[in-house]
This record gives sequence, structure tokens and C-alpha cells, in this order.
Amino acid sequence: MKQKIVIAGGTGFIGKYLQHRFEKMNYDVKIISRNRPSIQWAGEREVIEALADAEMLINLAGKSVDCRYNKKNKKEIYDSRIDTTKRLGGAIMKCKNPSALWINSSTATIYRHAEDRPMTEANGEIGSGFSVGIATAWEKSFFDFNLKDTRQVALRMAIVLGKHGGVILPLKNLVRFGLGGKSGKGNQMFSWIHLEDVFRIIKFVQEHKNIIGVLNTAAPNPETNISFMTKFRKYMNVPFGLSTPKWLLEIGAVFIKTETELILKSRWVIPERLLQAGFIFKYNTIDEALYEILKM
Repeated sequence: MKQKIVIAGGTGFIGKYLQHRFEKMNYDVKIISRNRPSIQWAGEREVIEALADAEMLINLAGKSVDCRYNKKNKKEIYDSRIDTTKRLGGAIMKCKNPSALWINSSTATIYRHAEDRPMTEANGEIGSGFSVGIATAWEKSFFDFNLKDTRQVALRMAIVLGKHGGVILPLKNLVRFGLGGKSGKGNQMFSWIHLEDVFRIIKFVQEHKNIIGVLNTAAPNPETNISFMTKFRKYMNVPFGLSTPKWLLEIGAVFIKTETELILKSRWVIPERLLQAGFIFKYNTIDEALYEILKM
């Protein structure tokens, strides 16, 4: 009988990749989402049955933050994270033999705008504002569950880079049209993680049963915005890119229905706990990641 893994919110960029990788390892992967033929959120009995005897639950559910922060979107961003986390915790509590490990997505945006020093799990400072409020409420809803038979780990994910989704596609378009210069001052830090290393970290957590709590899920070598964009252009063979000042980004964000925080916030996050536990990144540097994504 195949070992079972459940991925909630598994129809997006990250979820599809994880499903593919785990199925290659001969896991039986169950998907919970709003989209059929996945297991539906409204079907509590089906969710409980899926979680029973599972090796692991990975929760990625949540509306994209790549939108305007109006009242409607703010509510959907909040509900799609907190409500689904509470539903999963409630379902685990009703299982006779629940999943041994529950990995819940979180975000590196939980830390403050940092240009002075890196943020680790031990000494990172929680920021303020809407996005940070969502992140802290999300983690609280997760860790409020006291589950004696299920280990809980929250992944504070940096920007995830991969070939077929996420930020790579819009960045490629910007660079192609000559707009791949620095954003704002360009000194804001860009913490990132390759999609394959997200999968490898999940496997590492599964195998290392002493790991609990929060984990910074970011490569150990973040870049400044200007350095990242310079290297991005290099791997696309585009010699120049126009810079975009903050005021122009704010105007453009309105037209493309997003927020400048996604570009201008300095995320300087170091995976201290993973490094201390002995995890070895496949993609340590942005050059390694961009070469695989853009050149291979």
C-alpha cells in the first residue's frame, strides 16, 4: 500500500510541483482545493478520511497577495489562510490516526523591512502592517492547535523561484521589454528560495523528527534588488534595463492591480535553523538558481 501525502491548496505553482515530485517517489498524493476533481473543502468527512493514516499534510492554501489591498481582497486573503488552517486542525482532531506531520505555509514577510541586518528565527523582529498582521494571525491559528500525535512546522517562505510560475514569468517580460533595472533605490534585500529546495526542505523536515516550530525557508545568500536584476538580465542576455523609481512603481501598481510592497520591502532572511540542522541547499546562490531556471 502506497504511503499517503495530503496537499491542501495544491493546485497552484508550488502545489503542482510538490505533487509531481512526491508522485515520482511513489506516494499517493491527495489534493484538497476548491477545484474539482480535488477533495472539496466543504466535504468535512472527505477531508478527515484523506488525513487519516497520512504521512504528512502540507497546507499551501491562501489567496495570492499579488492584488490591491482593498477591503474585499484583504478579507479574502485573511479568510483563505486562517479559515482553511482552522478547518484542517479541526479535521486532524477528529481523525483516529491523523497525519504524523503537519507543515503549514507561512511567509518571510512576517519580519520587518530590514536593510541593517539579517532576520533569523532566533533574533528576527516581527514587522507591522497588513501583510505582517496576516502572517502572525496565520501562524497563531496554526500553533493554537495542541496536537499530541501530529508534529507541526511552519515554513516562513521567501520568494519562490521556479521555471513555470511565480515571479519568474512577469520578471522575464519586464526584462524583455527593457524594464529590468533596479526598483526604487535598489538596496532592498531580496530573499529567495528555489522551488526544488522547497521540496527538499519538506523531505528534510519529514525525516528529522526533532524539528518543530518555525523555519525560515530561504536560500542562505540573499541579494540586493539591484544585484538580483543585474544577474537576471545577464542570464537572459539583455545588456540593459531601465530603473523604476518608487513614485512610478506606485502608479504602475494601481494599473496592474498589485502593491509595491511586493517589490520594495526589504526581506533579509537567513535559514539559521536549517543550516544548524545540517540541511544542504542544492541552489545556494542566485546564479545557480537563475542558470537552472533561465538557461537550462
